[in-house]
Amino acid sequence: MIRLSMLIGGKEVFKDEVIDVIYPYNQQKIGEAVKGSVEDVEKAVEKAKIGLKKLKQLTAYEKYKMLLKVAQLLEERKEEFAKVITLETGKTIKESRIEVDRAINTITFSAEEAKRIAGEVVHFDASPNGRGKRGYYFRVPAGIVAAITPFNFPVNLTAHKIAPAIAAGCPFILKPSEKTPLSPTMLCQLFLEAGVPEEAVSIIPGFADVGQAMTTHSDVRVVSFTGSLKVGEIIAKQAGLKKIVMELGSNSAVIVDKDANLELAAKKSVLGGFALAGQVCISVQRVLVHKDVADEFENLLKKEASKLKYGDPMEEDTDVGPVISINEVDRIQTWISEAVMKGAKVSLGGEAEKTLLKPTIVSEIPEDSKLFYEEAFAPVVAVKRFETIEEAVEMVNKTNYGLQVGIFTNNLKNAWKVIEEVEVGGVMVNDIPTFRADNMPYGGVKGSGIGREGPKFAIEDYTEIKVVAFDLNA
Repeated sequence: MIRLSMLIGGKEVFKDEVIDVIYPYNQQKIGEAVKGSVEDVEKAVEKAKIGLKKLKQLTAYEKYKMLLKVAQLLEERKEEFAKVITLETGKTIKESRIEVDRAINTITFSAEEAKRIAGEVVHFDASPNGRGKRGYYFRVPAGIVAAITPFNFPVNLTAHKIAPAIAAGCPFILKPSEKTPLSPTMLCQLFLEAGVPEEAVSIIPGFADVGQAMTTHSDVRVVSFTGSLKVGEIIAKQAGLKKIVMELGSNSAVIVDKDANLELAAKKSVLGGFALAGQVCISVQRVLVHKDVADEFENLLKKEASKLKYGDPMEEDTDVGPVISINEVDRIQTWISEAVMKGAKVSLGGEAEKTLLKPTIVSEIPEDSKLFYEEAFAPVVAVKRFETIEEAVEMVNKTNYGLQVGIFTNNLKNAWKVIEEVEVGGVMVNDIPTFRADNMPYGGVKGSGIGREGPKFAIEDYTEIKVVAFDLNA
């Protein structure tokens, strides 16, 4: 069994009260983490103030070298991290290895961006009162970062928050999901091993009280949160005068036009719909298919989904593992039943054994069902037909979410219409919305969030602009 401490200002802290970590596949306890408190947050903030001063003394090159070292250490322990991720999340071992590889890239990107934090010349003389003025602006660390991460990517989404923070010169206090505190703690230990000032590194596993103490603390300058829209709204109301970056999920759609490559669209939609048992913010949840090709496409979709092996995530040939908890299985089966009562049809799957929910396809999905307008976060793909591209755009936009969308088409006019009119943060042409490169600006609009992740773009939120002006007339 894995037992890890919390870290406050880089120091290990053990307590009697712990959080049990449960393996979603068999519901067995595989580890425990020390349970943090509001008092621990206060201690971490005081340490972070020291950490901020120490980080400001580091050169860009020194931060670059530290982050490269973190990436190197993670590479050396890749298999160990992958196994812990699988035990915590239930994702397949293949998926866990991919996550570790992505985290290595994310940290490497952050290291590179540490050397690129720049400003520019300000042409004061473009203003009537600017004669004789010369100057520029540059970026400085915003301050202490409070980072809150979800269960589904415990290492890479942690890396997306804490590596850019260090690159920007900001200490961080991290609250991982109470379901997956082990691998984020291991990652923070690598930051210390790589030489990051210990006062700049804190991780406090816990529940809502810890999160609230972090996000409302007057000395915290930036809040970076990935999670549900409901919790995001609470944080936004309570945080106060801070910079807020939020990624709040979605119910991402794929549009399959009548002239699309249907085999490609079906294969990729299955990949995007059932990877990590559908527990990805940009999972394919809704497939909108043109009525002229709907029958052929749905047959291809079912054929591809039927090939998936679901079961033990530690087996090398497993494609789909369990969802995170039995409660989540119960919830999604209730949503499926609601859709069926409103006229939908389950064309594949729907059955569950404890936390294993068989990959499920629901056809003829009504627009007033939760499977259409809420975030399912489960191995379920809902299919609906459309007649015109205008109708498809309207259906995509008819939710409170707007993270990413995919469209499969060979019609440039239709692709451009989607690019211009769909209310999302990212449009993937001839690909699924599940695509993400870790250096791209990633985020959404409406209920899907505020701000963008990706090291370069996160650093913009973790820094403040300082303007300098010289009066040459003096």
